[in-house]
Amino acid sequence: MKSTGIVRKTDHLGRIVLPKELRRSLEIDTKDPLEIFVDGEKIILSKYKPIKQCMVTGKISDDNAVLCDGKVILSEEGMKILMEELDDVDSVK
Repeated sequence: MKSTGIVRKTDHLGRIVLPKELRRSLEIDTKDPLEIFVDGEKIILSKYKPIKQCMVTGKISDDNAVLCDGKVILSEEGMKILMEELDDVDSVK
């Protein structure tokens, strides 16, 4: 872990301000969600990236397709399985 040399105090509500230069270099925009981790006595902030887990196969990948405003996440393999099942249902009718 690299020190930035930046020290900030918390305000009366426990908030801190991330310096503009740091936000710019880490590409953190206004209202971007940050995930909070604790490692011993350290607090680690990380730009939040939702886990894209396929609803059919359970595989996690950034390549998985996000459909229906994030309600459905499918891998390529998951899409194939789903299409096969839909074809089976279609052929029964």
